[in-house]
Amino acid sequence: MRILGIDPGSRVTGYGIIEESSRGYKYIASGSIRIKADYFPDRLKQIFDGIVEVVERYQPEQMAIEQVFMHKNADSALKLGQARGAAICAVQTAGLPVFEYAARQVKQAVVGKGSAEKTQVQHMVKILLNIQGELQMMRVTHWVSVSVMLIISKLRSGCNRACRDDRLSARQTGP
Repeated sequence: MRILGIDPGSRVTGYGIIEESSRGYKYIASGSIRIKADYFPDRLKQIFDGIVEVVERYQPEQMAIEQVFMHKNADSALKLGQARGAAICAVQTAGLPVFEYAARQVKQAVVGKGSAEKTQVQHMVKILLNIQGELQMMRVTHWVSVSVMLIISKLRSGCNRACRDDRLSARQTGP
């Protein structure tokens, strides 16, 4: 099963793709969609188009994304929410199920501690995915860890590859 993890942002939207097989987890790809537009609706279109392109290229079967958390700045929170919406709509056009997780859930599942530091998450992702050497960007770890979270939550809930029910601790949106 191939999973797309997305970390949305109005200037940079990151993604990571991993694959689960009988032999474990495999890192497939990661990257970012760098938004060049200044006009906000154009930024949302670039996020949408970029995610559609990622889905077409890597053919994931599911998408995992962090839930919105409350920012101190309401304007930033609204922009983040709209960026998430553009990413979610992009994968929904391909009919992919979307699973949402709180940041603490991701850290808890990947590291075992909801308040884990980024370096701890990076270390565990490298171990889980058998990645040698340093990851070029700390954010790559974040995008991939959201994908790893989906697999771990399914394993803990007893779901199999075709699982699309409410037994997951995460909230699923879409079909």
